[in-house]
Amino acid sequence: ATKLAMSFGDYVITEAGFGADLGAEKFYNIKCRKSGLQPRLTVIVATAQGLKMHGGVSLDRIKEPNMEGLKEGLRNLDKHVRNLRSFGQTIIVAFNKFASDTDEEMELLREHCEQLGVGFAINNVFSEGGEGAVDMARLVVDTIENNPSESLRYTYKEEDSIQQKIEKVATNIYGASVITYSSIARNRIKLIEKMGITHYPVCIAKTQYSFSADPKIYGAVNNFEFHIKDIVINNGAEMIVAIAGEILRMPGLPKEPQALHIDIVDGEIEGLS
Repeated sequence: ATKLAMSFGDYVITEAGFGADLGAEKFYNIKCRKSGLQPRLTVIVATAQGLKMHGGVSLDRIKEPNMEGLKEGLRNLDKHVRNLRSFGQTIIVAFNKFASDTDEEMELLREHCEQLGVGFAINNVFSEGGEGAVDMARLVVDTIENNPSESLRYTYKEEDSIQQKIEKVATNIYGASVITYSSIARNRIKLIEKMGITHYPVCIAKTQYSFSADPKIYGAVNNFEFHIKDIVINNGAEMIVAIAGEILRMPGLPKEPQALHIDIVDGEIEGLS
Protein backbone atom coordinates (compact mmCIF):
# COMPACT_ATOMS: atom_id res chain seq x y z
CA ALA A 1 0.00 0.00 0.00
CA THR A 2 2.87 2.36 0.83
CA LYS A 3 4.61 1.77 -2.49
CA LEU A 4 1.32 2.25 -4.35
CA ALA A 5 0.65 5.57 -2.59
CA MET A 6 4.20 6.75 -3.28
CA SER A 7 3.81 5.96 -6.99
CA PHE A 8 1.38 8.87 -7.36
CA GLY A 9 4.14 11.41 -6.70
CA ASP A 10 6.91 12.41 -9.08
CA TYR A 11 9.37 12.41 -6.17
CA VAL A 12 9.15 11.03 -2.65
CA ILE A 13 11.66 12.43 -0.17
CA THR A 14 12.41 10.98 3.26
CA GLU A 15 14.88 12.08 5.92
CA ALA A 16 16.75 9.13 7.41
CA GLY A 17 18.67 11.40 9.80
CA PHE A 18 21.92 11.18 11.74
CA GLY A 19 24.32 10.26 8.95
CA ALA A 20 25.23 7.15 6.97
CA ASP A 21 26.15 5.16 10.08
CA LEU A 22 22.78 5.52 11.83
CA GLY A 23 19.78 6.81 9.90
CA ALA A 24 20.80 5.65 6.44
CA GLU A 25 22.03 2.24 7.62
CA LYS A 26 18.72 1.54 9.36
CA PHE A 27 16.70 2.93 6.44
CA TYR A 28 18.42 0.63 3.94
CA ASN A 29 18.99 -2.50 6.02
CA ILE A 30 15.63 -2.50 7.80
CA LYS A 31 13.00 -0.30 6.12
CA CYS A 32 13.98 -0.85 2.49
CA ARG A 33 14.64 -4.55 3.02
CA LYS A 34 11.17 -5.07 4.52
CA SER A 35 9.26 -2.74 2.17
CA GLY A 36 11.07 -3.42 -1.08
CA LEU A 37 11.87 0.27 -1.58
CA GLN A 38 14.72 1.09 -3.99
CA PRO A 39 16.05 4.65 -3.47
CA ARG A 40 17.12 6.38 -6.69
CA LEU A 41 19.39 8.91 -4.97
CA THR A 42 20.85 9.70 -1.56
CA VAL A 43 21.56 13.29 -0.47
CA ILE A 44 24.00 13.76 2.40
CA VAL A 45 23.86 17.10 4.19
CA ALA A 46 27.12 18.71 5.27
CA THR A 47 27.99 21.91 7.12
CA ALA A 48 31.32 23.65 7.49
CA GLN A 49 30.84 23.74 11.25
CA GLY A 50 30.18 20.02 11.47
CA LEU A 51 33.20 19.21 9.33
CA LYS A 52 35.44 21.49 11.39
CA MET A 53 34.20 19.83 14.58
CA HIS A 54 35.21 16.44 13.14
CA GLY A 55 38.49 18.04 12.08
CA GLY A 56 39.44 18.72 15.68
CA VAL A 57 38.34 22.35 15.97
CA SER A 58 36.93 23.19 19.41
CA LEU A 59 33.18 23.73 19.52
CA ASP A 60 33.53 27.36 20.62
CA ARG A 61 35.57 28.16 17.48
CA ILE A 62 33.84 26.18 14.71
CA LYS A 63 32.13 29.32 13.35
CA GLU A 64 35.52 30.91 12.68
CA PRO A 65 37.30 30.33 9.32
CA ASN A 66 39.69 27.38 9.66
CA MET A 67 40.77 25.76 6.41
CA GLU A 68 43.07 23.23 8.07
CA GLY A 69 40.31 22.07 10.41
CA LEU A 70 37.90 21.85 7.48
CA LYS A 71 40.35 19.80 5.42
CA GLU A 72 40.89 17.42 8.32
CA GLY A 73 37.13 17.06 8.77
CA LEU A 74 36.70 16.00 5.13
CA ARG A 75 37.88 12.53 6.15
CA ASN A 76 34.64 12.17 8.11
CA LEU A 77 32.62 13.11 5.02
CA ASP A 78 34.67 10.64 2.94
CA LYS A 79 33.75 7.82 5.31
CA HIS A 80 30.04 8.67 5.04
CA VAL A 81 30.35 8.68 1.24
CA ARG A 82 32.07 5.26 1.27
CA ASN A 83 29.33 3.90 3.51
CA LEU A 84 26.58 5.17 1.22
CA ARG A 85 28.33 3.74 -1.82
CA SER A 86 28.49 0.36 -0.10
CA PHE A 87 24.69 0.31 -0.42
CA GLY A 88 24.93 0.98 -4.17
CA GLN A 89 23.85 4.59 -3.83
CA THR A 90 24.47 7.55 -6.12
CA ILE A 91 25.26 10.50 -3.84
CA ILE A 92 24.85 14.27 -3.78
CA VAL A 93 26.38 16.44 -1.06
CA ALA A 94 24.13 19.34 -0.07
CA PHE A 95 26.09 22.05 1.72
CA ASN A 96 23.89 23.91 4.22
CA LYS A 97 25.21 27.48 4.13
CA PHE A 98 25.48 29.56 7.28
CA ALA A 99 26.26 33.27 7.44
CA SER A 100 29.72 32.57 8.91
CA ASP A 101 30.77 30.31 6.00
CA THR A 102 33.33 31.76 3.60
CA ASP A 103 33.52 31.41 -0.19
CA GLU A 104 36.92 29.74 0.26
CA GLU A 105 35.41 27.05 2.51
CA MET A 106 32.55 26.35 0.10
CA GLU A 107 34.91 26.16 -2.86
CA LEU A 108 37.15 23.70 -1.01
CA LEU A 109 34.18 21.42 -0.41
CA ARG A 110 33.02 21.75 -4.01
CA GLU A 111 36.46 20.76 -5.34
CA HIS A 112 36.67 17.87 -2.89
CA CYS A 113 33.28 16.51 -4.00
CA GLU A 114 34.38 16.73 -7.63
CA GLN A 115 37.45 14.64 -6.77
CA LEU A 116 35.21 12.10 -5.03
CA GLY A 117 32.91 11.98 -8.05
CA VAL A 118 29.81 13.01 -6.11
CA GLY A 119 27.39 15.82 -6.91
CA PHE A 120 27.58 19.07 -4.96
CA ALA A 121 25.08 21.87 -4.41
CA ILE A 122 24.81 24.77 -1.97
CA ASN A 123 21.57 24.89 0.01
CA ASN A 124 20.91 28.50 1.01
CA VAL A 125 17.25 28.35 2.04
CA PHE A 126 17.89 29.93 5.44
CA SER A 127 18.55 33.36 3.91
CA GLU A 128 16.88 33.00 0.50
CA GLY A 129 13.89 30.74 1.15
CA GLY A 130 12.85 28.34 -1.62
CA GLU A 131 15.02 30.14 -4.18
CA GLY A 132 18.08 29.06 -2.20
CA ALA A 133 17.36 25.39 -2.93
CA VAL A 134 16.74 25.62 -6.69
CA ASP A 135 20.28 24.57 -7.69
CA MET A 136 20.10 21.56 -5.39
CA ALA A 137 16.65 20.56 -6.70
CA ARG A 138 17.84 20.76 -10.31
CA LEU A 139 20.88 18.63 -9.51
CA VAL A 140 18.66 16.04 -7.79
CA VAL A 141 16.33 15.82 -10.81
CA ASP A 142 19.22 15.64 -13.29
CA THR A 143 21.06 12.96 -11.29
CA ILE A 144 17.98 10.77 -10.91
CA GLU A 145 17.36 11.01 -14.65
CA ASN A 146 20.92 10.35 -15.79
CA ASN A 147 22.75 8.53 -12.99
CA PRO A 148 20.34 6.81 -10.56
CA SER A 149 21.46 4.47 -7.79
CA GLU A 150 22.12 0.79 -8.46
CA SER A 151 20.01 -1.97 -6.96
CA LEU A 152 20.21 -1.70 -3.18
CA ARG A 153 22.92 -3.76 -1.47
CA TYR A 154 22.53 -4.72 2.19
CA THR A 155 25.23 -4.89 4.87
CA TYR A 156 24.11 -8.31 6.09
CA LYS A 157 21.92 -11.21 5.02
CA GLU A 158 18.61 -11.99 6.68
CA GLU A 159 19.82 -15.49 7.50
CA ASP A 160 22.99 -14.24 9.27
CA SER A 161 23.14 -14.78 13.03
CA ILE A 162 22.43 -11.84 15.35
CA GLN A 163 26.14 -11.56 16.15
CA GLN A 164 27.05 -11.59 12.47
CA LYS A 165 24.56 -8.79 11.78
CA ILE A 166 25.89 -6.65 14.63
CA GLU A 167 29.50 -7.28 13.68
CA LYS A 168 29.03 -6.60 9.96
CA VAL A 169 27.47 -3.21 10.72
CA ALA A 170 30.04 -2.36 13.40
CA THR A 171 33.07 -3.32 11.30
CA ASN A 172 31.94 -2.36 7.78
CA ILE A 173 29.96 0.80 8.58
CA TYR A 174 31.43 2.14 11.83
CA GLY A 175 35.02 0.96 11.41
CA ALA A 176 35.31 -1.09 14.61
CA SER A 177 37.84 -3.91 14.83
CA VAL A 178 36.69 -5.67 18.01
CA ILE A 179 33.09 -6.23 19.15
CA THR A 180 32.47 -7.23 22.76
CA TYR A 181 29.25 -8.22 24.55
CA SER A 182 28.10 -7.93 28.13
CA SER A 183 26.84 -11.08 29.84
CA ILE A 184 23.31 -9.67 29.59
CA ALA A 185 23.67 -9.21 25.83
CA ARG A 186 25.03 -12.74 25.39
CA ASN A 187 22.11 -14.20 27.34
CA ARG A 188 19.69 -12.23 25.14
CA ILE A 189 21.32 -13.69 22.02
CA LYS A 190 20.83 -17.19 23.40
CA LEU A 191 17.16 -16.35 24.07
CA ILE A 192 16.75 -15.00 20.51
CA GLU A 193 18.17 -18.24 19.13
CA LYS A 194 15.86 -20.28 21.37
CA MET A 195 12.86 -18.23 20.18
CA GLY A 196 13.80 -18.85 16.54
CA ILE A 197 13.84 -15.16 15.60
CA THR A 198 17.44 -14.72 14.46
CA HIS A 199 16.11 -13.64 11.05
CA TYR A 200 14.97 -10.30 12.54
CA PRO A 201 16.99 -7.24 11.45
CA VAL A 202 19.18 -5.49 14.02
CA CYS A 203 18.79 -1.84 15.00
CA ILE A 204 21.93 -0.61 16.81
CA ALA A 205 21.38 2.25 19.25
CA LYS A 206 24.50 4.37 19.66
CA THR A 207 25.58 8.00 19.79
CA GLN A 208 25.02 10.15 16.70
CA TYR A 209 28.14 12.23 17.41
CA SER A 210 30.73 9.61 16.53
CA PHE A 211 31.24 6.51 14.40
CA SER A 212 32.17 4.84 17.69
CA ALA A 213 29.93 4.46 20.74
CA ASP A 214 31.79 7.30 22.49
CA PRO A 215 30.28 10.74 21.72
CA LYS A 216 33.58 12.46 22.49
CA ILE A 217 35.54 10.69 19.74
CA TYR A 218 35.17 12.77 16.58
CA GLY A 219 36.46 12.24 13.05
CA ALA A 220 36.74 9.16 10.84
CA VAL A 221 37.88 6.79 13.59
CA ASN A 222 38.85 3.17 12.88
CA ASN A 223 40.07 0.06 14.67
CA PHE A 224 38.27 0.68 17.97
CA GLU A 225 36.49 -1.64 20.39
CA PHE A 226 32.71 -1.59 20.13
CA HIS A 227 30.80 -2.81 23.17
CA ILE A 228 27.22 -4.10 23.13
CA LYS A 229 25.82 -3.28 26.56
CA ASP A 230 22.35 -4.77 26.20
CA ILE A 231 19.96 -6.28 23.64
CA VAL A 232 16.22 -5.65 23.54
CA ILE A 233 13.78 -7.95 21.74
CA ASN A 234 11.01 -5.97 20.01
CA ASN A 235 9.00 -9.02 19.02
CA GLY A 236 5.93 -7.12 17.88
CA ALA A 237 7.94 -4.93 15.53
CA GLU A 238 10.10 -7.94 14.58
CA MET A 239 13.33 -6.10 15.34
CA ILE A 240 16.32 -6.68 17.61
CA VAL A 241 17.74 -3.54 19.29
CA ALA A 242 21.42 -3.69 20.28
CA ILE A 243 22.41 -0.95 22.73
CA ALA A 244 26.00 0.31 22.52
CA GLY A 245 27.59 2.63 25.05
CA GLU A 246 25.81 5.09 27.31
CA ILE A 247 22.94 6.14 25.07
CA LEU A 248 19.49 7.44 26.00
CA ARG A 249 16.92 5.93 23.64
CA MET A 250 15.05 9.20 23.24
CA PRO A 251 14.73 11.84 20.49
CA GLY A 252 17.94 13.81 20.00
CA LEU A 253 16.79 16.97 21.75
CA PRO A 254 19.18 19.47 23.38
CA LYS A 255 19.29 19.97 27.14
CA GLU A 256 18.25 23.59 26.54
CA PRO A 257 15.80 23.85 23.61
CA GLN A 258 16.01 26.81 21.25
CA ALA A 259 12.41 27.69 22.18
CA LEU A 260 13.77 29.22 25.39
CA HIS A 261 15.54 31.88 23.33
CA ILE A 262 12.74 32.71 20.88
CA ASP A 263 10.84 35.92 21.49
CA ILE A 264 9.06 38.75 19.70
CA VAL A 265 10.77 42.10 20.13
CA ASP A 266 9.18 45.20 18.53
CA GLY A 267 7.22 42.94 16.19
CA GLU A 268 10.31 41.01 15.04
CA ILE A 269 10.98 37.36 15.86
CA GLU A 270 14.37 36.77 17.50
CA GLY A 271 16.30 33.68 18.53
CA LEU A 272 15.50 31.35 15.64
CA SER A 273 19.14 30.37 15.22
